[in-house]
Amino acid sequence: MKNRFNLVVFVACMATAFALYYLLLGNKNNFSDVEKLVPINALGTIYTGGFLVGALIGCVLLALTYAIERFLSIGKASGTGAMLPFGKAVVDHVRKGNYAEAIKACDAQRGSLANVLRAAVDRFQSVENDANMESDQKLAEVQRVIDENMNLETPLLEKNLVILSTVASVSTMIGLLGTTLGMIRSFAALGAGGSVSAQSLSIGISEALYNTAGGLIAAVVSIIAYNFFTTKVDNFTYTMDETILDLMETLAVKTGTKH
Repeated sequence: MKNRFNLVVFVACMATAFALYYLLLGNKNNFSDVEKLVPINALGTIYTGGFLVGALIGCVLLALTYAIERFLSIGKASGTGAMLPFGKAVVDHVRKGNYAEAIKACDAQRGSLANVLRAAVDRFQSVENDANMESDQKLAEVQRVIDENMNLETPLLEKNLVILSTVASVSTMIGLLGTTLGMIRSFAALGAGGSVSAQSLSIGISEALYNTAGGLIAAVVSIIAYNFFTTKVDNFTYTMDETILDLMETLAVKTGTKH
């Protein structure tokens, strides 16, 4: 399902990008001479950068799409309120033995931390008075449940970040390729012999410069998004770890186990 979603996003972004490239940038109204590609405005000038400009537009769209997807997903995982006060409130309820209130708070908060804490509190509530289990066994059981839920929640936070990193690298390479092709065209015009066509030379230079610019724009957008969300995920997991540690210390006190 994940691979299918990413494939659909890739195809949609690239299809949109090349539609913009050919239908908007390549519109005949942007040129005084369509056959010789003589542009009369900025859109036509960008079109002379070659078909790789379409791929670079696709890279920008991919970066923006996954940045929006990560923003919405991480926002949903954060829950309906600030995580740190919520975590402290749940631990405080557990410390007082108000398990129902702790679970109620988790249900109201939702999000990744709420899911982990709810599972932990629910499990501890079921084993707290189990005479067949030692105190350290009860804590181990709660820790097992926490680990299981953390293994489910953490990948959701980091999902698709690698795509942003990949787009940053690939767009730079595509821009470099376009720059190289543009310079080849320029030198070909110079080495053709006779009088040099200013139009052919300018098209080659435009191809080089616009691909360079497009590659840099796509890379900058991707890198900024990647670093922003990586930092956000790191802060997210730190808050989760801190709250879980506080919860386990509270449960250790309640069971009389050194922790």
